[in-house]
Amino acid sequence: MKHNTITRNLPYALLLAILTLLFVYPFWWMLVNSLNTSAEIFGDPSFLPKSWAFANYTEIFIVQPFARHYANTLLVALVGTLGNVFISAMSGYAFARMRFPGRNLAFVLLLTALMMPIEVTIIPLFFQMKGWGALDTLFPLMLLPIFGSQGAFSAFMLRQFYVTVPIELEEAARIDGLNPFKIFIKIMFPIALPVLSSVAILAFIGVWNSYLEPLVFINSLQNFTLPLSLTNFNDTYGLPQWHLQLAATTLSIMPVMVVYLVFQKKISNAMVNSGLK
Repeated sequence: MKHNTITRNLPYALLLAILTLLFVYPFWWMLVNSLNTSAEIFGDPSFLPKSWAFANYTEIFIVQPFARHYANTLLVALVGTLGNVFISAMSGYAFARMRFPGRNLAFVLLLTALMMPIEVTIIPLFFQMKGWGALDTLFPLMLLPIFGSQGAFSAFMLRQFYVTVPIELEEAARIDGLNPFKIFIKIMFPIALPVLSSVAILAFIGVWNSYLEPLVFINSLQNFTLPLSLTNFNDTYGLPQWHLQLAATTLSIMPVMVVYLVFQKKISNAMVNSGLK
């Protein structure tokens, strides 16, 4: 029986191995060539680095203020993610449980913002930030994940979760004398942690990889974020320095990988809606 089971599962294992290889190879190619020179990148392909040029990882900090760009991106991602999670949790709870005038209209507007791509609103947002004197600052990049389409998606996701929570939990809390805000803080927010983790990882990745918004709102080199920084590794003739770009790209994806590895269990729990015991 064991032999039959192995034989039956072998095609699926081979298919999974092939798919895994297809997904892993681009990352491995990037990692290997980040330790090669530009000439070696376009030479004969190799499974391992040819020159092991670790100097690429130090040179990226000399060519431009890459450490400053890294810090800018971390600041924007952390502030945007925390704001996104807290505001979307409150708005999702309000849409799911509270009754107030214009709730249905507000929810329709939320769905409209959810379906509207950033390319549609980027010009009005530019003039709005210009009127606030916020151009060439990190403020717009922190604000958009909270109140933009990413925030609308998070609020919608939280609203769908809170709708599934039994109303008896809130009724018991009201009997114990809790007001709506304390019910949210002490009961609804904690049981939504698996979904909040999923919202947080999606918001973090969205902010971390954001390119159009920094391109529109940021002008000075000191305020660049990583997506802009990665396009700025050029030589004196304006040609890309591929070895430096690949090294910088390798460093730029590390926080996203760490965040996913830390929260992957909670994300899986959120997908099966296991917020309640």
